[in-house]
Amino acid sequence: MNDLDALEAQSIYILREAFNRLDKIAMLWSIGKDSNVMLWLARKAFFGHVPFPVVHVDTRHKIPEMIEFRDRVAREWKLPMIVGENRAALDGGMGPHQGRVECCSALKTEGLKQVLAQHGYTGVIAGIRRDEEGTRAKERVFSPRTEAAEWDFKDQPPEFWDQFKTDFAPGTHLRIHPLLAWSELDVWRYIEREEIPVVDLYFAKNGRRYRSLGCAPCTGSVESNASTVAEIIEELATTRISERSGRAQDKESEDAFERLRAGGYM
Repeated sequence: MNDLDALEAQSIYILREAFNRLDKIAMLWSIGKDSNVMLWLARKAFFGHVPFPVVHVDTRHKIPEMIEFRDRVAREWKLPMIVGENRAALDGGMGPHQGRVECCSALKTEGLKQVLAQHGYTGVIAGIRRDEEGTRAKERVFSPRTEAAEWDFKDQPPEFWDQFKTDFAPGTHLRIHPLLAWSELDVWRYIEREEIPVVDLYFAKNGRRYRSLGCAPCTGSVESNASTVAEIIEELATTRISERSGRAQDKESEDAFERLRAGGYM
């Protein structure tokens, strides 16, 4: 068993454990590389299909190629997809011009909370990784949230030697993170090995490509000539550029991302 096999096996175990332990769960799908890998793993874990809803929170500000990819893959993989949105905020004109943190909070966090409340999900599977951002490094694989889906990073269960706490009090809302131990390089190596489809935005055109995908007004590209998965892997072995360097909301203030996540952001 190599390192990718070990990561795959652990993630599949986490997905099956979450499905077995929790009454009603859903999986978040951002349409990015990480959540595509997570979907692939779910299909492996459950013999070719995804046995729980796949939730995409639409801000109506996504890059068009992302929505086209979402609809095509959902159709081809026969995904039980739910598209949620904070219609009141959108109808009220909410956008990044009102502040990127405020926009993310209204359109992503509150949009997700509305989906959770509407369907009564007790657990949400998300494709975050510890190496992606400092705040996410504080996460747990099975992470309890308040009834309002808020995250207290100071009150998280210990997870030593990959021993995960799954026996929480009734009514506890959980976030489950099967990719937490993966790195960006692991994700791309696995994409290459499994031939997992990803949005073309990740591949360089005219000397630039996206490392991380979000809403169009707040997501920038980086200089790159990597136009294939193999070239991306080669580039990541030496780059000093941060993965989220193109995400504008991270730069709003020093603790902007931590405040977003404490409030329930993915």
